[in-house]
Amino acid sequence: MLPKLKVRLRSEQPQPRRQGLKEPKKVDAVNYPLLDIFLTTMWFFLWVLWIFLLVRVFMDLFRDPDIGGWGKAGWAVFLILLPFLGVFVYLIARGKGMAERQAKEMAAAEDDFRARVRDAAKDQPGPDTGEQLARLVELKNHGDLTDEEYQKAKSKVLAA
Repeated sequence: MLPKLKVRLRSEQPQPRRQGLKEPKKVDAVNYPLLDIFLTTMWFFLWVLWIFLLVRVFMDLFRDPDIGGWGKAGWAVFLILLPFLGVFVYLIARGKGMAERQAKEMAAAEDDFRARVRDAAKDQPGPDTGEQLARLVELKNHGDLTDEEYQKAKSKVLAA
């Protein structure tokens, strides 16, 4: 009978410990309670909200035509050096103006969009009167329109 040899894999071999160093704490799913998951998720979303707010303040700052170059530079330095205090002071001092400027920009964008749609609609030819009347006759013959509805639609087509 042969003697049994004990074979150790490299990962099973004991590693020498360094003096004075502690093993890093391992975090796995079993040792991470549900409340910690909730708190981590909450802090992550608060961090995303903070970044969004900071970007929004910078966008408003640099889009505002009322502030000169030095004023923008001063606010930017304040926001970079003391971001929490800077954002809150900016919101208190200029928060109402932020909403007004945003509403004005949105109204201008809406007017621009409507003007583009009007210009595009002007260039497109509509169906001619003959096609519209043929379509009305087809709808009447199919039973989708009554005689009264047909006469009203026909008068509208002919009036246009």
